[in-house]
Amino acid sequence: MALKTYGPMAVDWEQRIDFDRLRRERLARIKSLLAKSEMGALLCFDMNNVRYITATHIGTWAQDKNSRFTLLPQNDEPILWDFGSAAKHHQLNCPWLGERSRAGIPLLRGAMSPEMGRAENVARKIRVEMEMRGLHKEPLGVDIIEPPILFALQKEGITIVDGQQLMSDARVIKTKDEISLLNHSAMMVDAAYDELYRAMKPGMSENQAVGLVSKVLYDLGSEYVEAVNAISGERCNPHPHVFSDRVLRPGDPVYYDVLQSYMGYRTCYYRTFTIGYASRAMIDAYKRCREYLDAAIELIRPGRTTAQVASVWPKAQEFGFPDEEAAFALQFGHGIGLAIWEKPVISRLVSLDHHYELKPGMVFALETFWPSTDGWSAARIEEEIVVTETGHEVITRFPAENLMVAGAHYHTVGGPLPTIRENEAPPSERVIEMIEASAKTEGVGVRS
Repeated sequence: MALKTYGPMAVDWEQRIDFDRLRRERLARIKSLLAKSEMGALLCFDMNNVRYITATHIGTWAQDKNSRFTLLPQNDEPILWDFGSAAKHHQLNCPWLGERSRAGIPLLRGAMSPEMGRAENVARKIRVEMEMRGLHKEPLGVDIIEPPILFALQKEGITIVDGQQLMSDARVIKTKDEISLLNHSAMMVDAAYDELYRAMKPGMSENQAVGLVSKVLYDLGSEYVEAVNAISGERCNPHPHVFSDRVLRPGDPVYYDVLQSYMGYRTCYYRTFTIGYASRAMIDAYKRCREYLDAAIELIRPGRTTAQVASVWPKAQEFGFPDEEAAFALQFGHGIGLAIWEKPVISRLVSLDHHYELKPGMVFALETFWPSTDGWSAARIEEEIVVTETGHEVITRFPAENLMVAGAHYHTVGGPLPTIRENEAPPSERVIEMIEASAKTEGVGVRS
């Protein structure tokens, strides 16, 4: 085990996560790729990209509002535009930005109407900065953008190109400190699953499980619980990807996906359980799901490709879907970092024809799914993997090699109730004898 798990505090007596190094190395990586590109500058509105470049954060409430933006010019330092009070805070508390943190407000996803001129204001800000550096005739890379700002930039004579791929390429290889943060984030979900396992029982609802997991994570320092998918019983197949108020019952399968952020670094972490006991069909589904996952994990090492990993997974038609697009994200791999889904994507939909080489420093999640023969239950398991110089390391540690049974261990007069059983037990020999005897005595035929 190469990766260390640190406490959440900084201390003077031990070298832990180095946030100064994290900021320097992230910025250096995107600067290097920008220098090799055709772009004169890179303009980012995606908050994950803004954080990567500027090492600033104002809370997840702004994640979906496109309300902050940063410009990274060639051979220069980034400029950030933010809510005025936040910009002032950055000036005071982020010395790596200083006066390059400025007030600037775009459209707030259309809440600012066109006549207010915000799109033109943003475009002028960008043109001025590019002209000052002699870059205004060079292409401007953009990650995501609202159409009025795009049109306003074009009216300023600026050529817009796709900058999203450049940012994705920068983020595909994680630094030492990014990997430490991802490992810490996974540790928090380990703890949440432990609490959840102890709490699950008949009568608990999916949304109660979501609340419990969220509390554990926030108590441990999570800055954002993005989602807790809680899926139980007949909702397991097909996978709905959203929790409900359904109540757990004895014999139910239930799987969860915990997506949360620690210092910006996410988790995507599935586990499957049954409540009280498990059917043989569910056990078989779990075993199949685990085997596909283990085969993929075994292939993870530098020099291998995403095509090789995807090739060990079943075709869509083998588990009830007409094609790979219909089955997308059920047998799946995806990079994980400041966003839930980053490069590389691993899927039979795309990876067999368009593959990536696995390299040290990549961190991604591998997740598999298998439906049960009963037609309604299913298994879902996921592990997060770091590609090392010689192989890989799994950083998700809550046990999943075998199907876990949660809830009370029931006892009968004959001893503990088996954890492998069906919801409807087959009739005993004595019951069959009673039926046959009744049929003879009463003269009533019994159809088999």
